[in-house]
Amino acid sequence: MAFKGWDPIRDLVAIRHARDRFAPGSAGWVPAVDIHETADAFVITAELPGLRREDLRIHLESGWLTLEGVRRDPVGPCEQYHRVERGHGAFRRSFQLPAPVDAETILANLQDGVLVVSCPKSREVTPRRVRVT
Repeated sequence: MAFKGWDPIRDLVAIRHARDRFAPGSAGWVPAVDIHETADAFVITAELPGLRREDLRIHLESGWLTLEGVRRDPVGPCEQYHRVERGHGAFRRSFQLPAPVDAETILANLQDGVLVVSCPKSREVTPRRVRVT
């Protein structure tokens, strides 16, 4: 049997992610988000079932990308819940991008409840190989 070594940084990161997902005042839900990097962009993917384009706002300021939106309560004023497992209301998620991006060329696409935001890296910081002559 092999034992895995304790990594306190990994545990702290896991605790922070859990806290961020269930932060007080988040109106009961925070969308799941994945962030990955390609050679020329940072790509943010968020699960936003039931949201329309009009319900979303995305902005970039000082290297922080913020996703904001509202999922409307589907139950009318004369109806009542018997069980609630899907949150609704407002949400806000902010992510500091690790490198400058070209704000003018950011693209966002919402399809089948999945938002994909592509943030192209700024050309000034894109790594490039220099040929030695």
